[in-house]
Amino acid sequence: MKKTSVPYRFLVAATLITGAAACTPIIEVRGNLPPPEQMAQVKIGASTREDVQALLGTPSNVTPFGEESWHYISAVTEREAFFEPVVKERKVITVVFDRAGTVRAIDNRGLEDGKDVVPAGRETPTAGKELTILQQLMGNVGRFSKPMQGK
Repeated sequence: MKKTSVPYRFLVAATLITGAAACTPIIEVRGNLPPPEQMAQVKIGASTREDVQALLGTPSNVTPFGEESWHYISAVTEREAFFEPVVKERKVITVVFDRAGTVRAIDNRGLEDGKDVVPAGRETPTAGKELTILQQLMGNVGRFSKPMQGK
């Protein structure tokens, strides 16, 4: 029976370890989710915008229309090798303010409250005409002339 060399064994072991490491899922945490202790300090009817920002920090999103609300969003995704990431956890805390800038409501949402949005496959038509590649290349031939001299 033939004995294998030490470098060959090392190469096989390194290949197996690298292959196993490539299949390890990558966990990514994104967003700004305040801790529960800080959330408990926000009081409906008493806390102001300044109080909320001092306690919770800058929101992930501010609603630009309608009643003013701040959204603190966090998501945990898991990805293996080259596959699409899978959302494992998502939390959204919404703080709604009244016109005076006082907290009116606090809402907690999770992954189960979300809805998938499928973009429409249509294309928006644009003004103008569509030209072939030959028309684009030859389109300016003859459109420009030398300025007349002497006039």
